Amino acid sequence: MGRIVLNRDRCKACYLCMEACPQKVLAEDDKVNVLGYYPVKVENGEKCIGCAICARVCPDIAIEKVYK
Repeated sequence: MGRIVLNRDRCKACYLCMEACPQKVLAEDDKVNVLGYYPVKVENGEKCIGCAICARVCPDIAIEKVYK
């Protein structure tokens, strides 16, 4: 099915992906990235269904779906 991979240094913390995720897999990270933002992180990865809605709504192309 696949899973998502985040590039935390590309994330500008718009959190559109967090709102779009039907399984609420993503959360705000507590560490800043190289841009000075608090990026998203995978918090409940076992709940991910591989729909990749998060990757489609990300304006910074910081999320991609990878296949196992």
